[in-house]
Amino acid sequence: GLFIAMMLSLLFLVLLRFTAGVLFWIFIFGVIGIIGYGIWHCYWEYDHLKGIPGSDLTVYDIGFQTDFKVYLQLRQTWLAFMIILCGVEVIIVLMLIFLRNRIRIAIALLKEGSRAIGYIMSTLFYPIVTFLLIAICISYWAVTAVFLATSGEPVYKVMANQTLCKYANLTCDPETFNTTNVTKLCPGAQCTFAFYGGESLYHKYIFIFQLANAFVFLWLVNFAIALGQCTLAGAFASYYWAYRKPADIPLWPLFSSFGRAIRYHTGSLAFGALILAIVQLIRVILEYLDHKLKGTQNSFTRFLLCCLKCCFWCLEKFLKFINRNAYIMIAIYGKNFCTSAKEAFFLLMRNVVRVAVLDKVTDFLLFLGKILVAGGVGVLAFFFFTQRIPVFAQEVPVLNYYWVPLLTVIIGSYLVAHGFFSVYAMCVDTLFLCFCEDLERNDGSTAKPYFMSAS
Repeated sequence: GLFIAMMLSLLFLVLLRFTAGVLFWIFIFGVIGIIGYGIWHCYWEYDHLKGIPGSDLTVYDIGFQTDFKVYLQLRQTWLAFMIILCGVEVIIVLMLIFLRNRIRIAIALLKEGSRAIGYIMSTLFYPIVTFLLIAICISYWAVTAVFLATSGEPVYKVMANQTLCKYANLTCDPETFNTTNVTKLCPGAQCTFAFYGGESLYHKYIFIFQLANAFVFLWLVNFAIALGQCTLAGAFASYYWAYRKPADIPLWPLFSSFGRAIRYHTGSLAFGALILAIVQLIRVILEYLDHKLKGTQNSFTRFLLCCLKCCFWCLEKFLKFINRNAYIMIAIYGKNFCTSAKEAFFLLMRNVVRVAVLDKVTDFLLFLGKILVAGGVGVLAFFFFTQRIPVFAQEVPVLNYYWVPLLTVIIGSYLVAHGFFSVYAMCVDTLFLCFCEDLERNDGSTAKPYFMSAS
């Protein structure tokens, strides 16, 4: 199933070179058609209710009703629906008219991304490297966390009347307790288990060590992701800035980009990962506090925690966006993180409309690709598990409950498709930044020719 998912993902990426525009416009006109049908249906309901007793009442007249069907018997409801749908339809049509050139650029960049991946096929398998690095980070974190959690020892204390026994609540050894004078001086005293851990300075700060371990884990994972993004960006940038494609593309663009990232950009990647890890650790601490204080919080505390979690979630998303584009600029120019982040941010702000259109078009096509891959593999797995295909009838054991393996195959296929399409998304983002930079640096003349392809 995973092999089929890989083949389908590769096939979809190849077909995007020829079908990106067709798929997008089919979707857009499909949405326009559905909204148009909704407008017609609202008008039909509005006209159908004409003359029916009670249909001319307003929403204000009947007040609040728990049964929503009551509102569907009013002409005013269908008139409101019709006006809203008309407004949405007009907005979509106007956006298509005024943003048509940006949409054409976005579709051209998607096709160019498919062409670039065709020339540098090795990039499709780089997510395996990132997966192995993250697996090592997870293993390191898990082993360290287990060692920290099990580094304590059982602590036993004397349980006795504190007013009559001076040894009450002191540490004791259950094996030698009966041979000491405590039982004679404090009749009825017992050496019982108190807690697991210890009373040394080290044991008191185990929670801090666990937090430090979690912080190192987040830092390493973000560094592995940053290394992958910078490596892929460098490979695709070498494709874009080759004046004659594919003759001027370096021999091993992915390997060369990986070597540059390790040799020259490790500090910048680590700094970007550090900033993101700090924000993520704060989010983890906020979630921990929310879990611990649940049930004891007042309304203001809950509101404050909710606002903080929301703000840091937005901050994390913004930093991921900035870091991703900063790594692209680092791969292109080799400057430090702060300079690259500033230049990438202002370059994107100067092309903000193009950014918005490209993001939406890319997100739609990649989501469609993931659904098609997961759905296609799911259908094949369904026929396989239910033995609908005669050739499999003798090979597949009879399953009384096949939904668990079926869902496993579908989720695995979706993740495989996500790995391939993440490379494609990185390719499109890199080509877009190079495209914007190319427009600002060159004018298409003989002295300053564009590096972009004719399309």
